[in-house]
Amino acid sequence: QVQLVESGGGLVQPGGSLRLSCVVSINIFSIFTVGWYRQAPGKQRELVAAITSGGSTNYADSVKGRFTISRDNAKNTVVLQMNSLKPEDTAVYYCNAYRMAGRGTTYDYWGQGTQVTVSS
Repeated sequence: QVQLVESGGGLVQPGGSLRLSCVVSINIFSIFTVGWYRQAPGKQRELVAAITSGGSTNYADSVKGRFTISRDNAKNTVVLQMNSLKPEDTAVYYCNAYRMAGRGTTYDYWGQGTQVTVSS
């Protein structure tokens, strides 16, 4: 059974930093695209950042220049380094692992989420 275990959320003041980590229990982690999504109260879940198996990254415009995503295939881990945090970054952050296989088959796994609160 695939599990995604997130850690690193919490309460931080505006301008502060947090580091989110997600360990993914998949035998072939290296071929998955992994990323972080977030959902604020009353809003839809949105992509924050993702990194492909080849190391290409994609960021939401709202976090470019502040957040950095990275992966360690040897440790089945994806990390989101969040700097210069703003109150509008407050949300539940979810780790995601995704792969499109042959014949339209997709594998899409989610963590349980970790709360990030940016407030003074």
